[in-house]
Formats: sequence, C-alpha cells, structure tokens
Amino acid sequence: MSSLVKALFLGIIEGATEFLPVSSTGHLILFDAILKWNDNFSRTFNVVIQSGAILAVIIRFFPFLFPWQRNISPERRASIFMLWGKIIAGVIPALIAGSLLGGIIEEKLFTSSVVAGALLTGGIILLILEKRQWVPRIESISEISFSTAIKIGIFQCTAMVPGVSRSAATIIGGMLLGASRSVSTEFSFFLAIPTIIAASSYSILKHGFSLSAVQWELLAVGFVSSFITAFLVISAFVKYIKHHNLCPFAYYRIVLALAVFLIYLTRR
Repeated sequence: MSSLVKALFLGIIEGATEFLPVSSTGHLILFDAILKWNDNFSRTFNVVIQSGAILAVIIRFFPFLFPWQRNISPERRASIFMLWGKIIAGVIPALIAGSLLGGIIEEKLFTSSVVAGALLTGGIILLILEKRQWVPRIESISEISFSTAIKIGIFQCTAMVPGVSRSAATIIGGMLLGASRSVSTEFSFFLAIPTIIAASSYSILKHGFSLSAVQWELLAVGFVSSFITAFLVISAFVKYIKHHNLCPFAYYRIVLALAVFLIYLTRR
C-alpha cells in the first residue's frame, strides 16, 4: 500500500472516529501497527490531521461559534462570547496536564495493549452510565456553568491515555455532572477545538520545519480526508444522539478491545 493511500485511509479513520466515543487516537495507533507505519512522522501525522476534523466542527457549528455575524442581537453575541469563555475554561486542565505529562504518556503508553485496556474500560463505563436511571439537570449549552466546564475539562484529561477517547471522556463527564446526552455531546465538539488546535500547533512547531515535501503532501491528504469524513459523521451523530443512547458504541469498544487482546496474545 502506497503512503498516499495510507494517508487517505488514516484520514478517513480519524474523521470517522474523532467525535464518536470510540477513540480516534486508539484507532490510529492500531491501524499504524497494521499498516506498518509507526515512526516519528506517523505521530505528527496522527495529531495534525485532527485539525481537519476540527475544521469540520467549526464550519458545521459556525452560527453558534462566530460572534461577529451580521444581523444577530447583542444578547446573542454576548452568549457566544460566554460560550467561548466556558470553552477556554474547560481546556485549561488539558493544557496543564499535556505540558506536564504529554511526553511521558506518548513514550510509555502508545501501545496496542494500552489501547485495548482503555477501550474495554471505557466501554464498560458507558454501559453502566447508560443503564442507570437519571434525569438531566442541564438541558442546554447556556446552562453549563464555568465550574462545570472546568470539571468536564478535567474528565477530558483522562483521554491523554490512548484508547480512552476524548469524546467519550467529555460526554461521560458531562452526563455525570448532570448534562443531557445531547448537551454533553455538543460541548464535547466545542471543547475539542482549542484542545486539538493546541496539540496540532505544538506538533507542527516541534517537527514541521524538518518535514519533507512528500510528508507535507501526506499531511494535506490526511487533513482533507479527515475534514470531509468528520463533517459527514458529525451531522449524522448529532441526529442520532437526540433519540438514541451510547450503548452501541460501548459494545463496539468492548468487542474491539477483546479482538485486540486476542491478536496481541496470539502474536506473543
């Protein structure tokens, strides 16, 4: 398989999994191992193509995120600024944790066995959460307080472990803190914007000036394929989450984790 085809395929995987509670990073690590693409560039590639998925969020939710639109009321503009304040508050824990632990986690935990364990654990937690009887207290994004945003951001820090899933961590965190499934999912989308932009920028600053023309081409292919796939998946997931629970994703995580464990054991 050529490098361009690998880049296209991995971009599609990233776009399809970034905002679902199944761990995009975990999937990329697993497919890197399958495709024999596991070097320093692959790690930069996996981080940077997430920006394509983020661009899809920005375009999909542009009316909710851009405060300088024409013909909106001062109240609406103020509410958008307030939302960005909560997003920034929510991303602070991840920025702190990433600066302190990012290098260690990337060096020690980016393995298939860790991914499988995190997928399995997250799947079980999702099932337990969905089986409980609960009535959400937060039914709209505007009802999320700054303290709740920060607490959701703390949950997001657990997604530094590959296989946990940033989306799953923030959705679970939001639901445990009283937000509805839809509100937790929507805030998860928004919280991803500064989180992933920061991670991508750091990776580019760290490795970008040493990338070859071919590697930049691979990044472009992965970015575009990630963007297109993520845009389609976001629209479908928003419609799905309004009327369904997250159990199918929990079962998927558990089955995938068991398959990875089986492959890992048979290859030892």
